[in-house]
Amino acid sequence: MGRGKIEIKRIENANSRQVTFSKRRAGLLKKAQELAILCDAEVAVIIFSNTGKLFEFSSSGMKHTLSRYNRCIESSETPIDGHKAEYLHLQKQEHEEVDNLRDEITTLQMKQLQLLGKDLTGLGFKELQNLEQQLNEGLLLVKEKKEQLLMEQLEQSRVQEQRAMLENETLRRQVSELRCLFPPVDCPLPAYLEYCSLEKKKAGIRVPDVACNSEIERGDSDTTLHLGLPSHVYCKRKEAERDTHSNDSGSQMGLL
Repeated sequence: MGRGKIEIKRIENANSRQVTFSKRRAGLLKKAQELAILCDAEVAVIIFSNTGKLFEFSSSGMKHTLSRYNRCIESSETPIDGHKAEYLHLQKQEHEEVDNLRDEITTLQMKQLQLLGKDLTGLGFKELQNLEQQLNEGLLLVKEKKEQLLMEQLEQSRVQEQRAMLENETLRRQVSELRCLFPPVDCPLPAYLEYCSLEKKKAGIRVPDVACNSEIERGDSDTTLHLGLPSHVYCKRKEAERDTHSNDSGSQMGLL
């Protein structure tokens, strides 16, 4: 059968208590030794019995282990206290700064309301006078800024007008240069019929007279229109017909 579970409490029987103490003390020291060997750890065990008897084990010497233990305790406790004090000091400063900022925000909100003409009940004559002076100074600054903006706009409009004038002047100069390249004709151009008659005279072509034109106007205008011939060609044809007719009449007279 396996070992049963033992209730962890003080053993009332002195003999049993002494036997259990001896067995478990030997087991504990054996485990400490194994831990030091297997894990390369520095282990120290101190045991006092109920009669005041000392039992100990140390893998590197009890004094060395105890001195190292004391140094570790001192080095670990001092930074903890220092960090705690520093943390408390910083926390206190943060609280003070938060309180100052809240007071400043409250004061600024009150001043803003006063500048808007509200919450003036707690102000005296001097405070109201100072507030009036601040408002006047602010109004003057606003007027100066407004005048500055107006002057800038006027200056921009002047620059634009000057630029437009320069562009117009450039266009006028270009137009005048083009007119110089193409001078205007003083004498009027001749009419188309006059120009045609002059050209025909230069070429030696007979220009039809008024009689021919009158004949065309009298009876042959329709024929001319139907044929689509120019007037001087039609006149030439009529003259040729007259010549042939006169020649035929002359030949007939000679035959008679």
